[in-house]
Amino acid sequence: MTADPSFAIPARPRRRYPSSGGVEYEGQTIFRVDPATDHSHATLRDLVETVVADGPYRSGEFIELPMPLWLVRDDETADVFRVSIRNGQIRLHVLPATETDGLRRFYERLVAASDCAWSVACESDIA
Repeated sequence: MTADPSFAIPARPRRRYPSSGGVEYEGQTIFRVDPATDHSHATLRDLVETVVADGPYRSGEFIELPMPLWLVRDDETADVFRVSIRNGQIRLHVLPATETDGLRRFYERLVAASDCAWSVACESDIA
């Protein structure tokens, strides 16, 4: 486990509103939160659902995809970000207004709710 992982956000996606409607994001920054021991997809999903249910979050699974995806709002920090599960990892997806505190607090709650160590890696495709 990384002793104190950094949740410094190197770059933020940009919102685009196409004339056809809706919203699109250009670029992405993701924090990959990886358990030190193998966890099943169902176990990771249960863990995320436990953390979200314990609060201070409002959330929803807003689209049906082949992987779980939540839009999460931390009512204490007012940070909004997406959480997904893929390839044995929990991924925290940065949105344009997401701040470090919300990501860090979600990670801390995840660690507290689990029984293993975790590592964190950040990747961004935004120049």
